[in-house]
Amino acid sequence: MNAENFGSSERLVTAAYVRQGAQGRRAHELRLRALLEQGKCPEDGWDESTIELFLHELAIMDSNNFLGNCGVGEREGRVVSGLVARRHYRLIHGIGRSGDISAVQPKAAGSSLLNKLTNSVVLDILKLAGVRTVTNCFVVPMATGMSLTLCFLTLRHKRPKAKYIIWPRIDQKSCFKSMITAGFEPVVIENVLEGDELRTDIEAVEAKIKALGAENILCVHSTTSCFAPRVPDRLEELAVICANYDIPHIVNNAYGVQSSKCMHLIQQGARVGRIDAFVQSLDKNFMVPVGGAIIAGFNESFIQEISKMYPGRASASPSLDVLITLLSLGASGYKQLLKERKEMFVYLSSELKKLADIHNERLLDTPHNPISLAMSLKNLDEKNDAAVTQLGSMLFTRQVSGARVVPCGSVQTVNNYTFKGFMSHANDYPCAYLNAASAIGIKKQDVDVFLKRLDKCLKTSRKEAKKEKSVNEISNSNTGTERLED
Repeated sequence: MNAENFGSSERLVTAAYVRQGAQGRRAHELRLRALLEQGKCPEDGWDESTIELFLHELAIMDSNNFLGNCGVGEREGRVVSGLVARRHYRLIHGIGRSGDISAVQPKAAGSSLLNKLTNSVVLDILKLAGVRTVTNCFVVPMATGMSLTLCFLTLRHKRPKAKYIIWPRIDQKSCFKSMITAGFEPVVIENVLEGDELRTDIEAVEAKIKALGAENILCVHSTTSCFAPRVPDRLEELAVICANYDIPHIVNNAYGVQSSKCMHLIQQGARVGRIDAFVQSLDKNFMVPVGGAIIAGFNESFIQEISKMYPGRASASPSLDVLITLLSLGASGYKQLLKERKEMFVYLSSELKKLADIHNERLLDTPHNPISLAMSLKNLDEKNDAAVTQLGSMLFTRQVSGARVVPCGSVQTVNNYTFKGFMSHANDYPCAYLNAASAIGIKKQDVDVFLKRLDKCLKTSRKEAKKEKSVNEISNSNTGTERLED
């Protein structure tokens, strides 16, 4: 409805009522105008009617929704299912063009505008979360692992002789396979144990660079967010090394946006040294469906190079999901979620420590990890690894998801590389343990129910261990008696 249509409406409905309706419409349009002019996440969240109005306005700018459109190409935004069309708000053309995921599509002005606005709003949120000097970013419809691969492939053209990637060890398959998929050889740097924490061995990183030769190294691939007792890499020191040796630095910041500490590490690393790009997951940081990531950096031209490396057009679903989410929350709503996550981390840490004490276990001291916690399982581990893994099964069957139990000495081969002590980020971590994380969106009820069920599982495990011990003692006693009789 424009001014002319409102004017025509006054012939059918009392003019005062129409003007009031026009003012109501105007309130929605002012929000849209502010978003288009500023390109920032609104301070206060929008209601669903404003968001749906905005998406409808975008959709009718795409050629597949033109009333008189005649499409004779191979890709005309045709969707046979009405349900599928509505699921995507009739934004069917996706984002980008065949040569650049950030390019504008001539026949999809609405989808192109969606893409540009999403990247702009997400950039604003990254700054709000702590990386204030980030200059460019884009949403890519791939999860973190493949997004890292895209970064490595872009660097290949800059460093054609390089074949190694320096990688402080983190036992997570996708970040390891991202390097293999890109065609490079990961050089694994084992972590050093400091107290309970596993930390970056800076001396080993520099020694390996000298041994291999800086020109043969594609980049250093570091990590922020991770499972305790591993903690975020020493990003500042790594960034300085990368600057000194002129080696690119890619940071896996998978679920680090929600942590001010992780974001501060990236900001500081870029300030004192070199960070070329940092990659984060959409679902882990913004509570949207799996399948998207944000690639961001401090050199606008390099981030543009990465976007141009993506072959073909791309799905707009991740961009649409995160834009809807951020418009719904507003900057204030997202900041509130970050605040609540921090509070829940303190609460989870306090309550898990109490439970550990009750069961004669210990909450591992990992002050440098702002998201994940670890509780020792020494009493179970003394029995056998099966008792540790059984605890994980018990929790899962009791509908506790996300908790990880890590036995000692597990060995796993990933792409012909054998990891000893897999899942523990070290060859010989001193004890088995259980992980729990305070991630964005967690509620007090989640923590309370988890602790209650964990307590029951630990008690059950203890009872079963006692039964097993009793049976073994009786069996040994009977064996001894038989020998005496013989």
